[in-house]
Amino acid sequence: MALTDRTQPFLHALAPPLRADLLTLGAERSFAPGEHLMRESEPGRTVVVLLDGWSAVSISTGRSSYRLLLALRGPGELVGEMAMADGSPRSATVTALGPVRAVVVGIGSFRRFVSVHPEAGGLVMAQLASRLRGADEERRSLVSLTVLQRLAARLLEFAELQQPEGPGRETGDALPVDLAQHDLADAVGATREAVAKALRPLRDAGAVRTRPRRIEILDRSVLEVLAAGASLDF
Repeated sequence: MALTDRTQPFLHALAPPLRADLLTLGAERSFAPGEHLMRESEPGRTVVVLLDGWSAVSISTGRSSYRLLLALRGPGELVGEMAMADGSPRSATVTALGPVRAVVVGIGSFRRFVSVHPEAGGLVMAQLASRLRGADEERRSLVSLTVLQRLAARLLEFAELQQPEGPGRETGDALPVDLAQHDLADAVGATREAVAKALRPLRDAGAVRTRPRRIEILDRSVLEVLAAGASLDF
């Protein structure tokens, strides 16, 4: 299970001349943390090309204000492209996690662009296929993995996104994940209470340390074993 698309981002996969042409079709916009790039159920009149920053894709559920986090989208990725295919309202909400810079392109202009440049259309179709496979994997994990196993996978993924491995960090350093427990619950597809319960054995095993709006990973190996689908006897 993964919130990020492992394929090359749409914009980066385009040949440089096509990339430049696409970016001239829209207007550059900046989004503040928490601002919506698009909302679920609204008309799909634009596609958005992310230049800098990360955004979260989520859908509403039947449980009051609870939302299910489906994916994270980052630099070079395209969001809102499904409107080009069927003209239906937005199927999800996309929200800026931090400062986001993007180019907003009208759906008509984007349709003409991919019709004139078949290679761009092929990349859109490949991206849609990859995301559908990712959605299938997410659904499978919701029924086959426990909350504890899903939580372990999410913690590892968020840690890698927030502080990638590199020469500036010692191997033994704690890996921080700056998220509140209700945000983790959205990412795992569980209640906040279930996530709080799953964190207890991880703390007892010395795998994590919890602070307000932060979880520090102390032992990756425990999380990696759980994320692979194994069970541990704490």
